[in-house]
Amino acid sequence: MGSIEPPSHPPQFLVIGAGSRGNSYARAVEASTSGQIAAVAEIDPFKRQEFGKRYIWGKDGQPVEGQSFSNWEDWVAWEKQRREQADKAGVHEPGYIPISGVFICTLDESHAPIIRAIAPLNLHILCEKPLAISLADCLSISSALSKYSPKVFSIGHVLHYSPHNILLRKLLTTDQIIGEIVSIEHTEPIGWWHFSHSYVRGNWRRSTPEGVGSLLTKSGHDIDFILWLLCSPSALTGEKPHLPSSISSNGAITHFRRARKPKAAGSATNCLSCPAEPDCIYSAKKIYRDRWLRQEKDTGWPLKIVVPEIEDIVSAKGWDAAEERLLQRLGEDYNKDTTPADSVASRSWYGRCVYELDNDVVDDQVVTIDWDEDVLPGQELGRGPKRALFHMTYPTQAQCERRGRIYGTLGEISYNSHTITAHTFADGKTVIHDIPKQAPEVEKSHGGGDWGLAGAFVAAVQNVDAGTMTVAQAQRDLVGCDLDEIILSHAVVFAAEEARRERKVVDWVEWWKKNGVLAK
Repeated sequence: MGSIEPPSHPPQFLVIGAGSRGNSYARAVEASTSGQIAAVAEIDPFKRQEFGKRYIWGKDGQPVEGQSFSNWEDWVAWEKQRREQADKAGVHEPGYIPISGVFICTLDESHAPIIRAIAPLNLHILCEKPLAISLADCLSISSALSKYSPKVFSIGHVLHYSPHNILLRKLLTTDQIIGEIVSIEHTEPIGWWHFSHSYVRGNWRRSTPEGVGSLLTKSGHDIDFILWLLCSPSALTGEKPHLPSSISSNGAITHFRRARKPKAAGSATNCLSCPAEPDCIYSAKKIYRDRWLRQEKDTGWPLKIVVPEIEDIVSAKGWDAAEERLLQRLGEDYNKDTTPADSVASRSWYGRCVYELDNDVVDDQVVTIDWDEDVLPGQELGRGPKRALFHMTYPTQAQCERRGRIYGTLGEISYNSHTITAHTFADGKTVIHDIPKQAPEVEKSHGGGDWGLAGAFVAAVQNVDAGTMTVAQAQRDLVGCDLDEIILSHAVVFAAEEARRERKVVDWVEWWKKNGVLAK
């Protein structure tokens, strides 16, 4: 490859969606890369202004043209007009540095429309997971992007990028310390109150029109993680993905339904007026006021989700004023007989009784994935029959601290979020691999996964734009996967949900053909 001068400026990024995920990626880009957050598109004026002050125009500044947009459509229109004017003039605007890539951090159902709309702009893209809420939308994204020259594409599967999981995959696939993998048991303990916050009261309490729920929105990470270990190209499996043979799943709403409501609660639908509230562990007052506001005094997640402006209230008026606003928000309720269903579905209800909501996503689910033997010419090991058992469950003390055990022909590995313990049969030795502690802000961001993901994406963008890597090289060596693998992991989730709903075992090859996914 010939010598190409790198760009004289750091890559510039637009963040669409200034909620918790948008802020997480912006912090990571700002703190650990040479990239710059240059613009924001966000429908909520408060969130947009807060984000801009923090990452773009400064605490005392004001946005200039091209930095702040009330929605992503406005930015697309502005960017198209800017390009048209620059083309007519034959030069780029003096002092303006074009956007290199986009972070998409909006609600799940908006991802596909946004990507299809910005595809003609031919920008690098990092999309928060899930890629889309249906297989059809995932495939439409691939089709839309394929019409233009390749750019870096990444997904918010942060488990790929934590130091813990990078080491785990190295031990399994590069070092092959337990030989060929025979099976894996992997658990995601969501956490009892966390599930109630996000998947009973929050944005992700309702399944998609296709009947896909918490397996996609919460545990899509984990299905992708399993495929990353057992299926994706590696030193163990070779360059061709080892595709599954069958998928099955079972799950249910075990707890968060009216039949489980304490009798003492009577007809109450809100924690603030419920006679059973003092004895209920899901009391909104206990979770949000007593723990996070009074005890932890932490204005970040989850309080910031309930009251986005709570940090400013504490700063300007104090903790008592913040508590007053919090209780006001928790007191908001609806009448299921008179409040329009679309009004109920359009927002979260953090003070609502967890047994009286419109949630329909399962809180305990098991997925089993099987692989048949698929030996490649000249490769005797690495693609033998194997199986994976994944368990997602809500009633846990641990919150999203994954744990599991992997069985191999030469040994076994157990892991949690902090250590990896490997035992090898030949010498009878057990080695514990401790993961070095990271800075608290990095550690709480998915064990460093947020920072690793953002860093890998920015590095990929820089190398591609500088001409030092092709897109394919950057996808494999830095991002660690490509769009085909991203769609594959989503497709496995959709197949598992179909297996759960219809109480059947999905034949992967037949399902793959039936649903129009092009096997590579």
